Amino acid sequence: MKLPTLAAVLFSVLLSKPLLAAEHDIINLVEGQADAGVELASRIWEWAEVGYQETRSSEALQTYLKRQGFAVKAGVADIPTAFTARFPRRGGGKGPTIGILAEFDALPGLSQAAQPSRSPRVAEGAGHACGHHLFGAASATAAVAVSQWLKAADVDATVMVFGTPAEEGGSGKVYMARAGLFDEVDIMLHWHPGSANSASPSSTTSNKSGRFTFHGKAAHAASAPDSGRSALDGVEAMNFMVNMMREHVPQTSRIHYIITDGGDAPNIVPEQAQVYYYVRHPEAQMVVQLFERVVNAARAAAMGTETTVDVEVMHGNYPVLPNRTLSKLVDKNMRALGGITYSAAEDRFAREIHATLLDPGQPLGSQQAILPFQFRQSMGSTDVGDVSWLVPTVGFNTATWVPGTPAHSWQAVAAGGMSIGHKGMHLAAKVLAKTAADLILSPDVIAQAQAELKESQGEDFQYAALLGDRDPPLDYRR
Repeated sequence: MKLPTLAAVLFSVLLSKPLLAAEHDIINLVEGQADAGVELASRIWEWAEVGYQETRSSEALQTYLKRQGFAVKAGVADIPTAFTARFPRRGGGKGPTIGILAEFDALPGLSQAAQPSRSPRVAEGAGHACGHHLFGAASATAAVAVSQWLKAADVDATVMVFGTPAEEGGSGKVYMARAGLFDEVDIMLHWHPGSANSASPSSTTSNKSGRFTFHGKAAHAASAPDSGRSALDGVEAMNFMVNMMREHVPQTSRIHYIITDGGDAPNIVPEQAQVYYYVRHPEAQMVVQLFERVVNAARAAAMGTETTVDVEVMHGNYPVLPNRTLSKLVDKNMRALGGITYSAAEDRFAREIHATLLDPGQPLGSQQAILPFQFRQSMGSTDVGDVSWLVPTVGFNTATWVPGTPAHSWQAVAAGGMSIGHKGMHLAAKVLAKTAADLILSPDVIAQAQAELKESQGEDFQYAALLGDRDPPLDYRR
C-alpha cells in the first residue's frame, strides 16, 4: 500500500476547508439570514410597488446589503430603482464573479390579503402576484450568505447582486444589459417563485410590445359626424386586421392587446384612442417580423380611417437561452435539499386555496417533490432572456405557491404573503448560495458553461436590444 506524501496530505487538508464549507457551512449561513429574508419579503409584499416605482422596495434591499458589507451603486442604467451591490474582491481579484439577479416589482390590480379567499387589501391596488418580493429577498440573503462564506473559507471571488426593476413589461434588465452592467460577470444565477420545484433547463418566448396611439378629429357624433375622423375607428380597424392575421402566423406565436384609451364620451367622435400590443414567439427574429406586421396593420388602419398613428415600442425581451451545464448543477443541489413540507395550518390554507383554482393540474403534496429533469418551454416572457444571451445563466423555480396556482393571480399573492411563500423563498436562497459556492470552487464547470453559451450563441451573434435605443419608460405604469 502506497502511503500519501506529506505534501499531498497538506494539500488535502487545505482543500478540504472550502469544500467542507461549500457542502455544509453555506447552508448554515443561509439559515442565519432566514429572519432577515422574511422581514424583507414581508415589507416589499406590503408596499407592492409597480415597475419603475419601487422606491421603498429597492431602498430596503440596498440598505440590507450595505449593512452586510456590500458596495452598492444606485440609479444605474439611468433607472432610479436599479442598483448593483458587490461584495469586495479579495486577494487581487483572481477568482470568478458570480452574479445573482433580484426582482421586486408588483403587478397592478391584484391587491390581496394573505387569506385563502378573494380579499383585496387596497381597492384596485397592486399585488405581488408573481412573487417578486420573494425573488428579491431570497437573492439578497443568498448573496449575503455567500459573502460570509467567502470570508470564513478565505476564498478569492466576488458575488454581485443586480437589483432589476420593472420585469413586468418594463424590461429593466434590458437597459442594464445595454449599459454593459453584466460584462464582468462569469455566471449569472436567478430563480422565480412558482407552484412546483424544478431546475430543468427551460426557455421562454421572445417578446416585443408597443403602444399604438391614433389621432383623429373630434366632432359632434350626432349633428356633425361627417366633420370628424374617429381615432377609435383606427384602433378597431387595426385590431380587426391583426385578429385576421392570427390565421397566418406560426402556431407558437402569441399576440394580445388591451384598448387603453377608447375616447371620452359616446357623443364625441374620439380625437385620440390607443391600443397596447404584446407580440411573442420563441425566436427573437420571428418576433421582430411579427411586430412589423402588426405595425403595418396599424398604418393601414390609419390610412383607411383617415387618421394618423404613433408607434411607441414599450419593451422587448430575448428568449431565455438555457444552459444545461448549469442546470444539472442546480438540479443536483435542489434534490439534495428536498422540497417543501407544510405544517397543519399551512395544509389547511393550501386546501382552501386549491379549492378556488379552476384547473389546478397539480395535486396537493406535490410541493414536496422535485420535478423530473427535462427541457421545458414556457410561453411567458422575461427580461432575463437578454442576460442569458450575454452571460451563462441558470434559473429554477421553487414552490412558493399552492400547487397548481397560476402566476398573476390573487391566489399567488395570498400564499406569497405568508409562510408557504416564505418556505419556498428559503429553499431558493439555499439553492442559490450552494450553487454559487460550488461554482466558485469549480472553475472547470464555469468554463464548460461559458463554452456552451458560445456554442448556443453561434459564430455571428451580436447583441442588439429589441427595444432599440429608447430611454427606460419610467412612467409606463402611471
